Amino acid sequence: MKSFKADLHLHTVLSPCGSLEMSPRHIVDKAVEKGLDMIAVTDHNTTRQFPVVQNAAAEHGLRVLGGVEVNTREEVHCLAYFETLRQLEVFDSLLYDRLADIPNEPDRFGHQVLVDEQELIVDQPRKLLISAVDMSIGEVEQEVHQMGGLFVPAHIDRMHNGIIAQLGFIPGDLNCDAMEISIHSNIPQMIDQYPYLNQHAIIRGSDAHHPEDIGHGMTRLEVEELSFEEIRKAFNGLQQRKAHALV
Repeated sequence: MKSFKADLHLHTVLSPCGSLEMSPRHIVDKAVEKGLDMIAVTDHNTTRQFPVVQNAAAEHGLRVLGGVEVNTREEVHCLAYFETLRQLEVFDSLLYDRLADIPNEPDRFGHQVLVDEQELIVDQPRKLLISAVDMSIGEVEQEVHQMGGLFVPAHIDRMHNGIIAQLGFIPGDLNCDAMEISIHSNIPQMIDQYPYLNQHAIIRGSDAHHPEDIGHGMTRLEVEELSFEEIRKAFNGLQQRKAHALV
């Protein structure tokens, strides 16, 4: 079994809250500098910047997992990861259709720009991407799994947009592949407070919105290779594969 370091939660210039320095090339350069083996692109309610980041990373041998941070009807943030570009495109379209029709105000919320390989702006989505989609967390989970993806409640320890703070509990019928805890919490204390977390792999990402934050939260993946199926096994603790947060 091999060991890899991954930052499985970061934002690009396409997230309105993301710094305009979070261009694909800056992200890749910082991830390589930090010694990461894999990153995941998880913009708010969109997957569209993933292909450019993936292309920028290829020449460095850095693996990129395609994902998204969904804001559900309950204002709960959750991460979804997919294996193929087609899955990401289909899920992106679904989310945008269900996204609240609130226009972005760059001066208030920040710019949300899609850039190409030369870091030229090619689109600026009209809808505010940090709004909630008209889907419950249960509906998001079911859709992700029906499409073959992985579902992870994000920063469950946070008082804003964390599932425990928003709902008061984690629904017993919610099929989670892992749980993400932010860099601000002590994992043993969290498990002591919520013993049912022991049933899940605990991962950690930086939730980076600025280049210097990339790698501040990391997950160790103990797998044969950095393939989607191996990550699925690691999240679910199958065949001696493991995923666990690094302190």
